[in-house]
Amino acid sequence: MNLMTGTLLLAAGAVGGIVNALAGGATLITFPAMLAAGLPAIAANASNAVAISPGHLIAALADRSRLPPFDKRLCLLTLCALIGGALGGLVLLHISERDFTLPVPALIAFATALFALAPTIQRRAEQRHEALGRSRTQYRALGSIGLASVYGGFFGAGLGVMLTAVLAITEPGDLRSVKALKNLLATAVSAAAVLVFIVKGIVVWPPTLVMLVGAAVGGYAGGHLIRILPATTVRRIVIVAGVAMTIIYAYRYWW
Repeated sequence: MNLMTGTLLLAAGAVGGIVNALAGGATLITFPAMLAAGLPAIAANASNAVAISPGHLIAALADRSRLPPFDKRLCLLTLCALIGGALGGLVLLHISERDFTLPVPALIAFATALFALAPTIQRRAEQRHEALGRSRTQYRALGSIGLASVYGGFFGAGLGVMLTAVLAITEPGDLRSVKALKNLLATAVSAAAVLVFIVKGIVVWPPTLVMLVGAAVGGYAGGHLIRILPATTVRRIVIVAGVAMTIIYAYRYWW
């Protein structure tokens, strides 16, 4: 890894950390950076997952007062997230490089669209939660969380939006409490997938550690920038970047 590549990864990690702190969507920045650094797609995905995984845990701990009590339901949700994340990671390991790279442009496009529509999705999810009430929806979350977690273990971009939408429908409480639980479950998904990747030895550590440092610095900076930089501006930048990356990788892998 030369100086230019290291600088690229450090900068991408920092930008991703800031983006996650302000609006979410870091993977749309950091995953393409891993690819640009020359990593094969599967190794890039696994290494990226390790590099940005602490972000969810930091966010969950930062607002732990809003987490639900440690009861049977929380245990079941966390177990679904762990199992789903591990399954998603195992699926990634059992497909060929070609089979993974083929849907990469579509996955980036899907994640970008999900990110762009996140406010609408979450608003409608909250409205459904108010209309249905918990009694009819309390067990629906388990299957939905499990499916979202499999996707998150396989390719994590957009996982936070999926989890927030599901939890806003099925969980009581305000949006801040929903997001705190989302961060906890996303931590479980990431931890399970990352453990699979590390055990199987597909993480490329030098670029991962460089990006991890950048993401930590960016996350800290984002905590201060959130007071002055509108999240809407960051969202627009991430959406533009996601569209650009979709076009670039569609040209690279489909033509």
